[in-house]
Amino acid sequence: MRNITRISRLVLASLLLMAAATSAMAAASEADFKTAYAAAETANKEAGALRDQWTVTATALAAAKKAADAGDFDTGVSQSREAEALAKASIFQATSEKDAWKDRAIR
Repeated sequence: MRNITRISRLVLASLLLMAAATSAMAAASEADFKTAYAAAETANKEAGALRDQWTVTATALAAAKKAADAGDFDTGVSQSREAEALAKASIFQATSEKDAWKDRAIR
């Protein structure tokens, strides 16, 4: 009887874990897209202020918008996150190269 109770608890725990994992993998909503897209746009504007926007960032933002307009919010969120990462990389490049050229200049 105790073994059955232990097995039942394990099965119940497994089912709860699977339910939690399934809800975590739920499809992205329009609100998720808007949040991700806004973050990407903000990072891209910061890169623009540093005069170091990458064209691939604009391409990723356009793809995100196109996917969301078609109702594919999963792809829209994914593309938005990619655009944000690209914008942040361009920001890093701009700030790290700001003075680095001085070390490479012929003296």
